[in-house]
Amino acid sequence: MKKWLIAVLSIFVLAACGDEKDASPEKLQKTIDEGTVGFEILGDSIQEATGVPEEEKKNIISAFDEYIKAFNEKDLERYKNIISKNAKGFNYEEDIQAVSAVFNQYDVKRTAEDITIVNYSEEEAQVFSNLKTETKEIKTGAELSGVGRQVTVFMKEDGWKVSSIYYIGSE
Repeated sequence: MKKWLIAVLSIFVLAACGDEKDASPEKLQKTIDEGTVGFEILGDSIQEATGVPEEEKKNIISAFDEYIKAFNEKDLERYKNIISKNAKGFNYEEDIQAVSAVFNQYDVKRTAEDITIVNYSEEEAQVFSNLKTETKEIKTGAELSGVGRQVTVFMKEDGWKVSSIYYIGSE
């Protein structure tokens, strides 16, 4: 029974990544190698980006918090407003459909810690977090929790919007 929960957990954590093949270790490594994500998610040290204007730092962290809260509260309209319509890491419409399905089938609570802007430019920001996810299937009551590291990439688009997500679960 836990196998299906692990599969579902993976799907919803990666929902904003769109196509599941985009979340493969090979794809993640290629993305890191090409410089799309300016942070090595596998390392132990987390270094905050320098030169982030205070107002932008506040706006980026606020956008990250809104992304987590909208998901936790199953608020699809708020979630739609924090996700980029021009995302690099997923298809907007497919992501909304996947997240809507998750909202209908599961109660999910994500808790982010060590939230740190690890890369910044005027048009893109990468936010690292240690993420704990607790999932409960509504129909059966089956529960599962997991932890991992996530880099959420935001792009400037009428405010800061989620453009892609890179997640690695911990054992």
